[in-house]
Amino acid sequence: MPKASSPSSDPAAQTPPPTQGWQGFLAYLTPRRVTVALGLAALVAALLSPIFVTPFAVLLGRTLFIGMLGLLAFAAAGQWPRHLPHWLARWLLQVIVVALTVPVATLLVYLVAVGGDLSALRHNEARLLGFFWIVGTGLVIAPLLAMGALYRQRDADARSQALRFELERSELERQALDARLRLLQAQIEPHFLFNTLANVRALVETGSPQAAPVLRSLIAYLRAAMPRLQDEAASLGDELALVRAYLELMQLRMPDRLGYSLAVPAELQGLRFPPMALLTLVENAVRHGIDPSEEGGRIELGGAREGALLRLWVVDSGIGLAPSGGSGTGLRNLRERLRLYLGASARLELSEVRPHGLRAEIQFNAE
Repeated sequence: MPKASSPSSDPAAQTPPPTQGWQGFLAYLTPRRVTVALGLAALVAALLSPIFVTPFAVLLGRTLFIGMLGLLAFAAAGQWPRHLPHWLARWLLQVIVVALTVPVATLLVYLVAVGGDLSALRHNEARLLGFFWIVGTGLVIAPLLAMGALYRQRDADARSQALRFELERSELERQALDARLRLLQAQIEPHFLFNTLANVRALVETGSPQAAPVLRSLIAYLRAAMPRLQDEAASLGDELALVRAYLELMQLRMPDRLGYSLAVPAELQGLRFPPMALLTLVENAVRHGIDPSEEGGRIELGGAREGALLRLWVVDSGIGLAPSGGSGTGLRNLRERLRLYLGASARLELSEVRPHGLRAEIQFNAE
């Protein structure tokens, strides 16, 4: 009798499963499947024993042989022939083969019992009746077991396929998020670079003696910064190093109008953090807060951890919040990058500082 599972990945499949040929055939014959096949054969022997005069041991041997032969036929039909006509499903072939195997295997065991004399079997009413009992029982049980095995296997394969699809979907979503993050970075990095180059050009055009030192500082900054811009393993400490280099560069451009301080606890600086995030806020503070102000101003960057919540802020004493309310391209991209990089809990908040200035704060769950 066939075991209650099948090697076929889909009852309607027209070709063998991915593991094909002898490898697939042998892979199907696991100890568990063989044990179940022998157990079902023993159960049939126990059910038929009351109506047989044959000793139970002999009857058991016959049903075990038939059950194992049915199992082998079921496994073989799942592998061969390699290609089937379009009108013949493999599951149907397996059921037909099992149904044919039962009478053939029963005939073999009875021919062995009569020494190969077919006429002796035909003229022995007791043996002939036993033959039909075994064949009839097998033809009822074996195809039903085969069908049940095929459909259970189909459901198991459907669940497995659904899991594979879910894993593939998750991987595609991750790749899409990575691509989106790279696109946002590509939009932000030229934005910063061109702004800085414009400042250098302005110094050169006005003949400022600060032009050469600023250009040297810019070259040194870019040499340190460019390898880190696409670093997915960038830390908060890396970001702070970039911010410090940028502020040093800006202080060279306007030494009497810009002051700054950085105060982020050392224990937070090893945390994973999106490149250019704080730098975008500091650049905005310089360009839109300090630079337009007649008196200049000061930029303070700080951070603190409150349980699972990490807060990082950039406060400037410039002219304050612009009428756009922080809806510029840089800040829009920054909000999107924070969400993609740090999760849905990440947010960027802008608020006025009295008597003038702006506070930009990033908050996210650091666990």
